[in-house]
Amino acid sequence: MSASLTAQFRHKIKTREELQELIGSRPREQKVIMCHGVFDVVHPGHMRHLIFAKSKADVLVASLTADRHIDKGVYRPHVPQDIRAATLAAFEFVDYVLIDKNAKPLENIAALEPDYFAKGFEYMADGVSPKTAEETDIVEAYGGEIMFTPGDIVYSSSSLIDMAPPGLQLQKLLSVMERENVSFDRMRDTVREMSEKTVHVVGDTIVDSLTQCAMIGGQTKTPTMSVLYQEKNDYIGGAGIVAKHLRAAGAKVVFSTVLGDDDLKDFVLDGLREFDVETRPVIDTTRPTTNKNAIVVGGYRLLKIDTLDNSSISDSVVETLSESLKEVSADAVVFSDFRHGVFNRRTIPALISAIPEGLYRVADSQVASRWGNITEFQGFDLITPNEREARFALADQDSGIRPLASRLYDAAECKTLILKLGERGVLTCRSEDHEALDSFFIVDSFVDNLVDAVGAGDALLAYSTLSMLVNGSATEATILGSIAAGCECERDGNIPIASEDILNKIDLIERQVNYS
Repeated sequence: MSASLTAQFRHKIKTREELQELIGSRPREQKVIMCHGVFDVVHPGHMRHLIFAKSKADVLVASLTADRHIDKGVYRPHVPQDIRAATLAAFEFVDYVLIDKNAKPLENIAALEPDYFAKGFEYMADGVSPKTAEETDIVEAYGGEIMFTPGDIVYSSSSLIDMAPPGLQLQKLLSVMERENVSFDRMRDTVREMSEKTVHVVGDTIVDSLTQCAMIGGQTKTPTMSVLYQEKNDYIGGAGIVAKHLRAAGAKVVFSTVLGDDDLKDFVLDGLREFDVETRPVIDTTRPTTNKNAIVVGGYRLLKIDTLDNSSISDSVVETLSESLKEVSADAVVFSDFRHGVFNRRTIPALISAIPEGLYRVADSQVASRWGNITEFQGFDLITPNEREARFALADQDSGIRPLASRLYDAAECKTLILKLGERGVLTCRSEDHEALDSFFIVDSFVDNLVDAVGAGDALLAYSTLSMLVNGSATEATILGSIAAGCECERDGNIPIASEDILNKIDLIERQVNYS
């Protein structure tokens, strides 16, 4: 694997404790000057600021705000802290770089006691701001000096990012892999070992139908479209496609679900049998097999016709599913919730209590268009909601993505949260210590040619679950899950992603990384 920016300049990135030992206490023979900022995109204004600061002292310490505390935009920073730190460290005139885990640099200023603390000209052009006043009080208290650098070159990182967000997919990936000691070969081994695992999937089966039509025209007297029927294709979806993804990865799969007593029931059972999924269906004569039929004209989904019953399953069905949970011997259980009767406030406690001790517990609740809440699955090992579902669960439409993930992680009391961000990739939160610098990381999307995004979350759920079972690495689970989602997006329809697809995508990414 090619050495990334973070690896080449990591020797200049220090902790506060390391810096205290390196620069020593005041008074010093070598004067120290400290700058602080976000540095999301380093521009000529930053360069001018840092070069001027270095000219006034012997040692320049560049401090930057950790990802968690940047709230200028929902998805900021665009450049993760590791890469921002390495970018500053790459400059010869920068001696040391410090990632500040706090929202303000006050604690680090007080601990390091730099001889000078440099601020940009814009911080005093319209009078001293309250934040600058706080910093000034600390600096002057120990005898240091605040210094303002010239303001003849002023740029805005936010403005530059708004024009074109930086494309750092591979650099972000390498940064995460190096920090966590993950290699492409290790990920290949993980994919191959997935066949040794057994997963029990419980959830709502959906039959997704695509009815292809051609536009004929419209009525002259009423606003009614007229289309010509061409063909109809049915696909196993919902929790059923999650089971098929897991089986395509090589795992042994047991699937417990509820079906109606109709022709679609037979379609589902036959399709899962052909895929070698052990299905344990509960046939409920009071409800239909859930069917979502999209009328497609010229590639556009003109209309969707749903046949379903979202009312809660009966106590007897809950008891049957609970017995299935207790009986099946597996490494993990996946609750795949689409809010079509299986999971609700009444049934969830009973189904959770039936999970055997020691099983790895995973939940995905796709409820953005219906009532439901991912936080009802308390204490699970892994949850994989998307951003909209997270905001729905927390009634929060305003927070930045990292504070949102923090709140959801705490509310669900989970061990690992993979938050799906659509075309922006995923954010993983894996620690209740949200101030820790390694609590979060982002992996960008691996989609090279978007064809159809439907089912991407199901593929991610399957491969992330199996990856966690193999070695417990949230990093590998996030990357492999994202690769699976990328593969799914490059296909038309919700088609199971096989392990060979993942291995081929890993090969492609490695070639891109190595510029081959």
